Amino acid sequence: MVTIRDVAKKARVSIATVSRALNNTGTVRPEICERVLDAARKLRYTPHGGARSLIVGRTHTIGLLLPDLHGEYFSELIRGVDRAARGRGLHLLVSSSHGSSSEATNAVRALNGRIDGLLAMVPGEDAGILQAAVPHALPTVLLNSRNMNTEYPTLLVDDFGGARAMVHHLLERGYRRIVHLRGAEGNFQAEERVRGYRAALRGSGAAAPVVIEGDFTEESGYRAGKLLAAQSERPDAVFAANDMMAVGCLVALREAGLRVPQHMALAGFDDIPLARFLTPPLTTARADIAALGLRALERLAGLIDTKSPDSQHATERLAVTIVVRASCGGAPLTESS
Repeated sequence: MVTIRDVAKKARVSIATVSRALNNTGTVRPEICERVLDAARKLRYTPHGGARSLIVGRTHTIGLLLPDLHGEYFSELIRGVDRAARGRGLHLLVSSSHGSSSEATNAVRALNGRIDGLLAMVPGEDAGILQAAVPHALPTVLLNSRNMNTEYPTLLVDDFGGARAMVHHLLERGYRRIVHLRGAEGNFQAEERVRGYRAALRGSGAAAPVVIEGDFTEESGYRAGKLLAAQSERPDAVFAANDMMAVGCLVALREAGLRVPQHMALAGFDDIPLARFLTPPLTTARADIAALGLRALERLAGLIDTKSPDSQHATERLAVTIVVRASCGGAPLTESS
C-alpha cells in the first residue's frame, strides 16, 4: 500500500509538507504543492480517512438514524438528505433502529466518532433516550420526533394540522361517516394525526369518530379494508394515516367488488410518488418528504459550521397541503412535478 512517506520521498519533501499540501492547511508554495499532488497522482495515493479526520478535525460524514429503511417514505427522506449532503461535499452513514429505543441507542454509539453530526428520527419514544448515547458536543437535529426536553433542534411535519385539514376537506365534500385508519401505537406522528382527525370532527355534526388500528404498513391497510368491506353499514370515507395503508385498503376494497370513491372515498397522508399513479389517484395530505430531509441537513450543517447555540432549542414545523385527486371524488389533477 502506498503511504504518505512514499509520496514525500517521490516529491522530495517532508511528510509534514505532504500533509499540508494534501489537506490544504498551512502555507505551501504553489510549485511545491503541485509537485506533491503530481507525486500523489502518479503513485495513486489515497489518504487514510481516519488519519485525515484526526488532522482536520472533521469526518465530512453525517449520521442518519431512521426507525426503518423500507418503503417510499424513507426512500424520499434519504433522497432529500443525500441531495443536500452531496451539495456540501458530505457523505451519509445510514442506520435503522427498527423501532426499538435500545437499537437506536446502540446505533448512535456505533456512529460515535465517525460523524460530524446526527439526524435522528425516533418517533416512538421521547428523544431523551438518545441523551445517554449522543455526546453533548455532537450537533444533532431531530426529525418528526417528540422532543419533550427541547435538548435538540427539531423539524416536524404539521401532522395535526394536515390531518385536520384532510377531514375538513372530506366533510366539505359531504362525507359524514369518516373512519380513521391510524398509524402505529405510541408513534408520535400517528398520535398527532389521530388528534387532528378528532379535532376536525368535533362539533361538525358528522358521525362519532371511529379509529381502526394500523401500523403504517400496506398489510395493515389491507386488513382494515377487508374489515370495512364486510360491514353491513360501511363508512362514507376512510382517512388513512399514511399513503401505504391507503394503498393496502384500496386493494382490499377492490377485491371485495367496491369502487373508490363511488362506494367509499379514500384519502391518505404524505403524498409518496406512488400516490398519483394509483387507480384512482389518491387524495392525500402532502408533506414534502424530500424537502424535509434537505432542510434537516441544511439545519445540521449550519450547526456544524457555526457551532452556534442560538438555534439549539428551536422547533421548525413544515406546512402540509391537501392534494385533491379522484379517490375522494375530486377531479384528477394534471401534475408536472
